[in-house]
Amino acid sequence: MSDKKKLVVVVTKGLDDERSSVALSVANSGLNSGLEVTMFLVSAGVDLVRRGAAAVAQLNPLDPPLGEMIDNFIASGGKILACPACAKVRGYGQNELIDGVSITGSPAMHQLINDGAATLSF
Repeated sequence: MSDKKKLVVVVTKGLDDERSSVALSVANSGLNSGLEVTMFLVSAGVDLVRRGAAAVAQLNPLDPPLGEMIDNFIASGGKILACPACAKVRGYGQNELIDGVSITGSPAMHQLINDGAATLSF
């Protein structure tokens, strides 16, 4: 177990809701603050990581495009988990999602919480 403080950001909103941009901004800021950050995408949140979906979507004119925020998050060491049932109902398999995303059930998130992670939900 890492000594770093952990944060889990649960994202339920997708490409049509500004809260997904807020979630990505908070997650990136957490990494920049030295936290170990994992995003757990459920419901429409899974749409954010479908290949090509977020490339130019910009829900808040003061934030970068969602695709850039996601790329920065992964490049900075953030982890993204996608709910298996939520991906399946949308017809997404691992090949439909961007590199760096794992289709993983909630027990992985629960383990982080057991390890002391704080949680935020959007």
